[in-house]
Amino acid sequence: MKFTLYQIDAFTDTIFGGNPACVVPLNDWLSDDILLKIAKENAVAETAFFVDQGEKVHLRWFTPEIEMDLCGHATLATAHSLKAILGYPKQEITFKTISGDLIVRTENGLYKMDFPARMPVPDHLPATIAKSLSHPPREVYKSRDYLLVYDSETAIRNLTIDRHLFDQINLDPGGVIITAVGEACDFVSRFFTPQASILEDPVTGSAHCSLIPFWSERLHKKELYAQQLSERMGHLYCEDLGDRVIISGHAKTYSIGNFWL
Repeated sequence: MKFTLYQIDAFTDTIFGGNPACVVPLNDWLSDDILLKIAKENAVAETAFFVDQGEKVHLRWFTPEIEMDLCGHATLATAHSLKAILGYPKQEITFKTISGDLIVRTENGLYKMDFPARMPVPDHLPATIAKSLSHPPREVYKSRDYLLVYDSETAIRNLTIDRHLFDQINLDPGGVIITAVGEACDFVSRFFTPQASILEDPVTGSAHCSLIPFWSERLHKKELYAQQLSERMGHLYCEDLGDRVIISGHAKTYSIGNFWL
């Protein structure tokens, strides 16, 4: 059977920037085992699979290792595939997901995603993670992911991780966010996942479910511009709505192809 696959660069307006995601439209769901094998074969951080059910689009996300509970960049990539490639007729897309309904609107070339907020709370960092970091954080918080606050953007750029130590801890399905106030934006971040085939995620939309309320409260701003400082670089336009956040970004189509099962 022949399937279509779109590869989209999310949170960027430049090819080879942002975070690459693969998007696979389906008429009916394949087995979880097959979905995971496809994601592993694609070898990107996330592959999104969707079934258009009319009023809603059923959406699921898989890394090469597991099914995720929430993924921002692959949601943005799916919205771009529906609107820019497949000509989806509605201005607003409602995705049915494991994290509830997620609404994506298009406005002035941006895909605006309505996601749940995950305000982090103070916590203690496991010793294994602490030892794996090249320099310690100033503050430690936790939601789904650990959120580590540093003094400067330079500290975020320069941080390195001892992967041998880092991979000794399992945060499935979470990871570690490092963040600081930005120099040319409101805040910057990087994101790392232990035991994953891709250690540093280029741009992590779901991490901003925590980053947005955290920095909104600290900076006394409801609208924020963020950068994720991976090698590929990501740009995110953010809004704090209380129990929800708006995460917006651009996307570019990299390739369209087929595979067979």
